[in-house]
Formats: sequence, structure tokens, C-alpha cells
Amino acid sequence: MSHPHNFPKLHNASWPGVVGKGPDSEPPIDLDTMLDLTAAAEVDGVKFDGTDVFLFDPHVNVDSSDDDLKALTEKAAARNLKLGSLVAPVWEPTGGGSAMGSDAEVESFLTQVKKACEIGQKLREAGIRPYGGIRIDSAVGPGAWIENPEENQKKIAATFNKACDIAEAHGEVLVAEGEICWAGMHSWKRMVELLEMVNRPNVLGFQADMAHTFLYLMGYNAPEDSLVPADFDFKDEAAFDEAYTKLTDALRPWTLDFHVAQNDGTVFGSGSHDKTGRHCLPDDPNGKLDIVKRAGYWLRGKDGEPTKKFKHICWDGCMFSNETMMKPETWNSILTSMVAVRDAHGWTE
Repeated sequence: MSHPHNFPKLHNASWPGVVGKGPDSEPPIDLDTMLDLTAAAEVDGVKFDGTDVFLFDPHVNVDSSDDDLKALTEKAAARNLKLGSLVAPVWEPTGGGSAMGSDAEVESFLTQVKKACEIGQKLREAGIRPYGGIRIDSAVGPGAWIENPEENQKKIAATFNKACDIAEAHGEVLVAEGEICWAGMHSWKRMVELLEMVNRPNVLGFQADMAHTFLYLMGYNAPEDSLVPADFDFKDEAAFDEAYTKLTDALRPWTLDFHVAQNDGTVFGSGSHDKTGRHCLPDDPNGKLDIVKRAGYWLRGKDGEPTKKFKHICWDGCMFSNETMMKPETWNSILTSMVAVRDAHGWTE
């Protein structure tokens, strides 16, 4: 079968081996294993071009030395993989703090952003990371935010603005992921509001994840911002198109990073991770998304042409079971969906 495009590059994510894992869930899957599973996947002669990385033990410590980063570079290169977007560990349990918290908490947040940007810059200079952003969120839940929404939104925007200064100094861009579990980002309207308040579109953008962002439609954690009724029938294509178009038209102009994913319309959390959009396998019978069709709403502009605003796309399958992730057919199925998205909406350089 012909696959005409070579962009955007296709990445897996390493963090499903860590997110939602731990003492109160399943054990993490180490980075070498995640890289091996990624490198082994192949569909019609097409392989993953790279992987996105979580800067968190046991994968990559955010305090990694230059020797540690050299070893990471060599691990990826040995498997013919590039590195892309990096997740900054901005949360309190990992050394960060709330973006709307005390001065000390905000300083901890910004310190983690700075460490992530330093790593990102070094990996770019090493030639292993030709594209990608630094993924952040507000590092606090909407339950605390709702106590004083307008003031807390201003605090988050101020923190993100300082984070932009740090990113800009390192030649990096920040991407804020639309998840319902993060304060001030928990609805599509609030996410747009926050991006507009910071108003640095070349430094801070949106990271659209098809599973997480899908829940914006239903207004989980923000019923006032729902785009469909509670009893909505997602088989109603015309109504679905109308709602999804409104969502993507609002956020696509800000989108600088994109995750292909499937969602069944429910929330899920495991380990210490708060409930957010459930990631499903591409062919999950309960999946609500025609992945290839809906990806086009993010990858193409209103003129129908690819926006080309980012050079790679990533699969995200957080909180899959270890049994599922250790099966080679899982990654071949995922890669098949990624290739189909690129065939439909990609370009050639």
C-alpha cells in the first residue's frame, strides 16, 4: 500500500509506562522496554519516527546530568528514534507546585519548567530532538480553582507568562494540555481564556489530545461550557460535527502539539492520576471517535489545507494495562492508525 507523506513525523509516547503506575497500581514499564516496543512496531514498511518523553523517574530524571542525557540520546539513536515533546514534572509530588499557589509553590513550578527547558535545549543541540515542545499544566485541580475562579485564573496566567520567559530564553515552546483534571484548563472556554490572557502564541500553545480534549464537549468539571447535552447521541454525525467544529475552531489556532488517541466518552484514573479522558485502543468497540476523520479537524485549517504548525504527532495511551502494552500487536494497531492519519492529512517535505 502506498503511503505518500513523510510529515508529520509519527511518534509514540514513553509515559504510558509511568503514568498511572506505581505502588497503588501496576509497576512502571522501564524506558528501554518502551523504546524497544516502539522501535519494533512496523506497518507496510512504516515505523515510528520517534517518541515523546516524560522527565520523571524511572524514565528520565529532570535533574539528569549531561552524561545521563548523552546515554538517553544514544538509546534513542540506537533504535533509529528521534525525541520530540518533553513532559515537565510540574506537580507538587515531583518537586513542582501549583501554578496558582503560594510564591514558594509557583517558584517550584517554574524551577521544574526551567529544568525541562534546559534538557530540551541540550537534546536539540545533540541533534536527537528536531521538534517538539515542553508540556505543562497548572498542577492543581479545578476543585481548588472554583473557590475564586477569576483571581485564580489570573494567577495561573501570570505563572505561565513567567514560564514563557524561561522557555523563550532556551529556544523552547510550551504546550498546555487540555485535560479536565487541571484548574483553569478544565473546559474549552477556560483553556482559550487562559491562552488569550497569556497571549504569547509563539511561546505558549495548546496540546490537543483527542481523548482528553474530547471530554470538553460534554463539560465534565464545567457543565456550563458543555457543547452537547448529557444524553447526546454521538452517532448523530451532523450534530457531532457541529459541536466538534466549534471546539476545534476555538482551539486549533493555538495548537502546537497533537496527540492521536481514542476515547469512549468516560473518565478514568489509576495510580495517583486524577480522573481524565479514558484512552482506548484505536479499534475499541466503545470508541466514540472516527480517529482519521476527527484528527483532520485539528490538522487542517478552515481552508481545508494542512496547517503544518507542528512537525510531529504523538500517540497517547495513558493508563493502558501492562498486559496490553507488552503485546506487539498493540503497537502495530496504534501505528496503523497513525499512518492512516498521516496518509489523510499529512504532507511531503
